Amino acid sequence: MNAPRPGPILDRWAHTQLSPFTQGISTVSLRMAFDDWASHLAMNPDEQLKLLQLGVLSAQEWAHYAAQAHDQHCKPCIEPMVHDTRFSHPGWQAWPFNAISQAFLLTQQWWQEATTGVRGVSPHHESVVNFAARQCLDMVSPANFVLTNPEVWQRTQETMGANLRQGFQNWLEEAQRWQRGQPPAGTEAYQVGQQVAITPGQVIYRNHLIELIQYAPSTDQVRPEPVLIVPSWIMKYYILDLSPHNSLIRFLVDQGHTVFAMSWVNPDSDDRDLDMDDYLRMGVVDALEVVCAVVPRQKVHALGYCLGGTLLAIAAAAMARDADDRLASLTLLAAQTDFTEPGELELFIDDSQVAHLEDIMWDRGYLDSSQMASAFQWMNSNDLIWSRLLKHYLLGERAPMSDLMAWNADGTRLPYRMHAEYLRRMFLNNDLASGRYPVHGKPVALTAIQCPIYALGTVHDHVAPWRSVHKLHLLTNVDTTFVLTSGGHNVGIVNPPGVPGRSFQALTRRHDGAYLDPDAWLRAASRHEGSWWTHWLSWLQDHSGEPGPLPNMGAPDMGLSPLADAPGHYVLKK
Repeated sequence: MNAPRPGPILDRWAHTQLSPFTQGISTVSLRMAFDDWASHLAMNPDEQLKLLQLGVLSAQEWAHYAAQAHDQHCKPCIEPMVHDTRFSHPGWQAWPFNAISQAFLLTQQWWQEATTGVRGVSPHHESVVNFAARQCLDMVSPANFVLTNPEVWQRTQETMGANLRQGFQNWLEEAQRWQRGQPPAGTEAYQVGQQVAITPGQVIYRNHLIELIQYAPSTDQVRPEPVLIVPSWIMKYYILDLSPHNSLIRFLVDQGHTVFAMSWVNPDSDDRDLDMDDYLRMGVVDALEVVCAVVPRQKVHALGYCLGGTLLAIAAAAMARDADDRLASLTLLAAQTDFTEPGELELFIDDSQVAHLEDIMWDRGYLDSSQMASAFQWMNSNDLIWSRLLKHYLLGERAPMSDLMAWNADGTRLPYRMHAEYLRRMFLNNDLASGRYPVHGKPVALTAIQCPIYALGTVHDHVAPWRSVHKLHLLTNVDTTFVLTSGGHNVGIVNPPGVPGRSFQALTRRHDGAYLDPDAWLRAASRHEGSWWTHWLSWLQDHSGEPGPLPNMGAPDMGLSPLADAPGHYVLKK
């Protein structure tokens, strides 16, 4: 692949100096979006008149409501959106907080109308402007201030300000930890290899990019086909091996499967020139060779999660193109293969933004985990930023640490060249879905894949929206079981049996079956209570042979002797 072209030295230096003040956002990209919106709105007098009328109507409705707001049974003039829980506390029904919240919601409604549907504005620019307006409004929400939040005001009176003192101490501790480069308080209770990532196993292979872990069996017999897990390198692999009660890897082992998992190295500036081909060759290809050496003459069930799933789909297409039939099945968890509708992540990706990001990465040789975390937080700012501000700093509470939260704080970096290629080839050019993505100099097509596919999306996924994941149906011609589970990008995957409130929908399309669009799929798919893990296990076993003898740990005669106990060394690298 062609290397990304960095800008001139002076440009790179300027963009790097600006980055800390813009959180890595291209101000040019942002300005172009607002110029597009403002220019078209200025030239559309009918839309201006409608917005003026809406503003006047909203003011009248609020004035009428405010005159009666002393009566707590007064019907509100606007309700919050379904997912907006900021005004759910009973105190918001009392004067003057009810009037304050209604004014905010009416203002929010006006800006929603103002930033959407303006004729002539490009869809991308409309999304950027709408997103920016929402973020600005969320910053000044009355829920974020002591005097305008009834819950905080009541707590402050009851504790004589102790909640604010504790909130300041929470902020001070977090600021000091951030300055020292330490993880959040409480993560110490979830040490890798001690409390999390403790499923027994051995590292049997190591190259510059991965360690391959083979997990020890816990049953007397195992299914003949091994399972190879390809995690995303945006995250550390042990999200699939958290605590024993919610470890997908342990679940598979306990159900009689031989499991191998790749653990990616956390790259640094020396790895700046690693590219997508390197991740494919030293990642999936090398791991598959080792698995087939340890368990010879058996096909492999391959599972890919998030970006690991995208890479696995590329590998599967290349294998099928080259008549390599070693895959028994393909499981893709929250993995996109078509990037035309990638959700809110698209807000941060256009030519200007990618060029700006390339210059920032060129300076350091990688994209830092804090920049990725910041983007993900802003995509779900109400839950990840403002509700946290309310609880930690205004109410003086601190949410108890969990294994998933501790894992989320254990970030990774992305090499400059690989990430630049990924953004351009996938998000900007959509090369994989368009049949232009090259492997060994020749393009691959997902239509070449011959093994059955199990694809999973999650309902509240801000990283890989399920409707985008669903586009896999348009790109393959094999039996495809698509599952939509409750939860988000991480919680929906870490979904062990027995957790109350979990559910999923599932539907299999045969290789010659008709395509169903996402809405038609929702109507046709059967609904099930519980975890998708058991459903996938049943599917996996339907595509597996009968249980038989245990394989060896590694293959010493082929130079694949155990190198270290799981979870290995790469996962510990900060």
